[in-house]
Amino acid sequence: MKIRIIACSFFIIAALLCGCSHLNIPATSWQQVGTASWYGKDFHGRKTASGETYDMYGLSAAHKTLPLGTRVRVTNLDNGRHVDVPINDRGPFVGRRIIDMSYGAAKQLGMVQEGLAKVHVQVIQTPRTYTYCYSLQFGAFTERDNAVTMAEKISDIGYQPNIEEATVQGRQFYRVRLGSFQSLDKARSLAGAFRTKGLVCVIVGQKQQQKG
Repeated sequence: MKIRIIACSFFIIAALLCGCSHLNIPATSWQQVGTASWYGKDFHGRKTASGETYDMYGLSAAHKTLPLGTRVRVTNLDNGRHVDVPINDRGPFVGRRIIDMSYGAAKQLGMVQEGLAKVHVQVIQTPRTYTYCYSLQFGAFTERDNAVTMAEKISDIGYQPNIEEATVQGRQFYRVRLGSFQSLDKARSLAGAFRTKGLVCVIVGQKQQQKG
């Protein structure tokens, strides 16, 4: 039994040392061991895969598969130094390197001169994901009475709109809105139905953070 346990442990450690990135474990405990490199002035000022501008002096990293926006803790196994960085780019695509650090992050890891370092990468924060809900807006009025008149027209054909107050650049507006749709197609379909009745509206979307 002890021999089997030791053998099993050996294969788990070997898998980590080979930089296996396909272990089926929760995102917040995802980890990887392998070789890190860094990239600098040749890419400074260019767009990253996330759309951000690459700042070689900032703290960021590139990874082949982790979702953009993931934050990871990278530890230099040669000296114990670590740095927390967001993944905002793709790479590296040389050999079996597992992560490409910005110059600033590599400097904190103490690996600039060597160029490469054996590192441990662990996910510490997964990116937030969002959904959108959609509403139909039938106008934004500076006079509440005008908003009430529009709301009554919509009520007359069997719908119950809301009047929402909003302040934009110091001015008070009364928005007449209807519904909260998870599907953009459904919102478009209803907007088309209102147009046939002579009621023009626009579709407005609101970003919502997913729970869990």
